[in-house]
Amino acid sequence: MKHIIVVPDGMADYPLEELNDRTPLEAARTTNMDFMAQNGFAGLVKTIPDKCAPGSDIGNLALLGYNPVKCFTGRAALEAASMGVYLKDDEVAFRCNLVTVNEHAMEDYSAGHIKTEEAVPLIDELNKEIGEEHVRFYPGKSYRHIAVFKIRNPKDFMSIKTVPPHDILNKDVRKFLPHGTHANMILKLMEKSKKILENHRINNVRVDLGENPANMIWLWGQGTRPDLPSFYETRGLKGAIISAVDLVNGIGKLAGLEVVSVPGVTGYYDTNYKGKAEYAIEALKKNDFVYIHIEGPDEAGHNGDYNAKIHCIEQIDREILGPILNHFGDAGDFRAAVMPDHPTPVSLRTHSREPVCFLMYGKGITKDGVKHFGETSTKEKGLKFKSGEAMMDFFLKK
Repeated sequence: MKHIIVVPDGMADYPLEELNDRTPLEAARTTNMDFMAQNGFAGLVKTIPDKCAPGSDIGNLALLGYNPVKCFTGRAALEAASMGVYLKDDEVAFRCNLVTVNEHAMEDYSAGHIKTEEAVPLIDELNKEIGEEHVRFYPGKSYRHIAVFKIRNPKDFMSIKTVPPHDILNKDVRKFLPHGTHANMILKLMEKSKKILENHRINNVRVDLGENPANMIWLWGQGTRPDLPSFYETRGLKGAIISAVDLVNGIGKLAGLEVVSVPGVTGYYDTNYKGKAEYAIEALKKNDFVYIHIEGPDEAGHNGDYNAKIHCIEQIDREILGPILNHFGDAGDFRAAVMPDHPTPVSLRTHSREPVCFLMYGKGITKDGVKHFGETSTKEKGLKFKSGEAMMDFFLKK
């Protein structure tokens, strides 16, 4: 049997007055999700344990059937693995966002969603100017990068309190800088980055074009060397993962999943939705399981843009679920599930921890769904799974 999980990151939301008290998911045209829900099983799943902060790191670990309380060692360590950077026992990785700060305010957590080809030379310049034997920067995609510190006692850096830049949009960054007994080195690097990046030729061009410059790095989400059991060891299935985001691909690598590269994926609204479906179908020729992650709804939530969120959800429904159902519908020997990793409400512009709506459809799935897939209808069905681990146990059962 083939198993497919589609994860529209941050899709779950709150009702909005602008949408007549509907959520973006409820306002979107989701023909395929509704069909699956009407002929499948729906309800709520708790993806964020009480002891963990809501985020894509925790949510995706949970949806892949891992217990984040036991295995999570920090977000940046997962992203580093995606880049082929496997931490040693004396190393700590930090997420290194390229951001736009204007008069001490966090104007843009993504530096205008800077293109990778522009970002890489900026990271190279940081290595040249402030990289040392114990500090190294590694380029990722767009605004998301990694800084690795070699330190005698990694626990010292794990005690530093950091804040995600997308949580402090338009706020005074001086109130949210990394702080704690050992934060000095981190603060100095962030301060030095401003002098290096502000006058870089790439940023000069971006300013001339009316685009947000990547004029500072923001270090956060630190982590130490993770140790995940492989998906095959725990589940007995060969699997693949498809995402434009280093975090999710890093989890996939550490879990021993095949990381499938799809041309044209961006981690934003304009990603190659159709390509993700095509490559997922191809990956299932040699795998039993595929996990398709789409970042767009989460980005729309952070940007406070419900229209963009609706657009992303409709693209997922039409360009990803449509082809998958068309391909496997007649075969019958498959199961598909749709669920976000956590809510990213447009009104909050950050993650929240409520249980999320899910649907399952396919062979062996008892029909107990809803007419229209959304937060309100699935809430009426109630909490079906208290953890992602329990959800995965149910989804994969024979």
